[in-house]
Amino acid sequence: MQNNANRGRSAGPADAIVDDPDTTVAGVATTAPDRDGEAGTAVAVPALAGSGFLRRGTGYRIRIRAANRAYQSLFPRHRDNGEHEEPYLASYSKGLPHDEHGEVDLDAYALWDRAMTDPSVAAFERVPRGLRDGRPQLNPLSAFGLDIEGPDSHGLVCPPAPRMDSPEFAAELGEVYWMALLRDVPFVEFDDAPALVRAAADEMSSFSGYAGPKQGGRVTPRSLFRGTSRGDLVGPFLSQFLLRDVRFGTHTIVQRQDTIEPVDYATDFGEWLAVQRGAARGVERDYSTTRYIQTPRDLAHYVHFDQAYQAYLNAALILLSSGIPNSELLDAGNPYRTTRGQTGFATFGGPHVLTLLAEVDTRALKANLYQQFVVHRRARPEAFGGRIEVQLSRDPGRYDGLIHRELLESGALDRTRAKHGSYLLPQALGMGSPMSPEYPAGHLVVAGACVTVLKAFFNESCPLPNPVVPDRAGTALVPYTGSDADRLTIGGELNKLAANIAAGRCMSGVHARPGTYQEGIRVGEQVAIGILRDQQPTTHEKGTFSLTTFDGDRITI
Repeated sequence: MQNNANRGRSAGPADAIVDDPDTTVAGVATTAPDRDGEAGTAVAVPALAGSGFLRRGTGYRIRIRAANRAYQSLFPRHRDNGEHEEPYLASYSKGLPHDEHGEVDLDAYALWDRAMTDPSVAAFERVPRGLRDGRPQLNPLSAFGLDIEGPDSHGLVCPPAPRMDSPEFAAELGEVYWMALLRDVPFVEFDDAPALVRAAADEMSSFSGYAGPKQGGRVTPRSLFRGTSRGDLVGPFLSQFLLRDVRFGTHTIVQRQDTIEPVDYATDFGEWLAVQRGAARGVERDYSTTRYIQTPRDLAHYVHFDQAYQAYLNAALILLSSGIPNSELLDAGNPYRTTRGQTGFATFGGPHVLTLLAEVDTRALKANLYQQFVVHRRARPEAFGGRIEVQLSRDPGRYDGLIHRELLESGALDRTRAKHGSYLLPQALGMGSPMSPEYPAGHLVVAGACVTVLKAFFNESCPLPNPVVPDRAGTALVPYTGSDADRLTIGGELNKLAANIAAGRCMSGVHARPGTYQEGIRVGEQVAIGILRDQQPTTHEKGTFSLTTFDGDRITI
């Protein structure tokens, strides 16, 4: 595996100073060009409208300072968890040839590995496919692209994923099995603690490596499958931003969605093996029946067909049309928070925040795919389900010592075998996971980036009035009357939105959490912070962005 073990600075001028207008980067003069295009004296005053080359000089220096900031960043050493070795049992190999145990063909994997170290369209086309008409890989070359705004995608670190023989991994995969078992239990019933929900909470409490939220030192039905940031345990399981109507110009988008049959896939070893080799499988959608997200299966359905930043675009539109006064709605650093004769628009207004969501989305995906394809290359939960089935049923003892006993002895596996006839991880989607490695989750990195932008624009402490939940049928919204109804805030519900989207991917069976939750979300957060930092000096208002990170720190840009 390519580990990019460079320590220290990148190649090139090592002593570039960010705020010195007379420094150079890779031989490029940073002083402002004069009228004839030659390098001239740097201008120290802000450029005014119509001031020609003075304005160009200001823009030039802002670009150079941003470039210097990115250029000077110390490049990290990226580390995997040490499991990338033959026979690649924990390494992503979906779509390649596999033997009867679901283990990848070593010659095919060698070509896959070579394409990663010398990437090109031709190199990836030479990698053998498990099936002639199998699914294509998900844009691995994007991992090697560059961006000229925000941090370099190769300069962001995601720590090693838990090894498959660790208690942390046992807890992660055990939770995904429980999510599959609870796919059709409505979220509004979790607080009522039916027997299966209580069993899941009790077993998650018993996993020594569990890193998710607890209440009173235990996992409870209320904390089950939730996130770990401020606001995640307040109010209903689902964020208000996944429920409320969205005003989109002259249209009102009601957030009811089509449904899918309560059917689980890839629970037969032959079908599972075909999926690992790249078999394309569809899913039946019922367009005649719509309802609000009501169950884990509904949430899994949402995050399978969503556009990556869809939920956050909707959240922004909900807030912009909420009727909450700007003095309460907008971040304290927004220069138009209390103005009366003017308002934000292209800067510090609606078009600004909506455009930023798309910008951070694409950049977060590049950073994510670099971590997935190049650094970690971790297998998907569905692949590990195959390892468990082989170990416990098809070839007992084949993987002795490689899978933690807490997972192999879990009640979730016994219940899965009793329900489906195998220990394979039931998939909510016929084709299983996307054609990319597991860690970190792309939806999670995008969530970190987009929610960070929204928290920078809007006042996180502003209450969200009149909270709602779906009724028992899921076809209408009714008031949420919980004792914490008055504690739902913009910031808390945005954090919850990120956690919901991440959980939805796990509820599909295509990702695992909670141990990896904070790591992936931090990558997206750093992408957004870097882009906000680059954009802030380009605005004439010189407003600021302040936000609370997912770790609870308060920062101002």
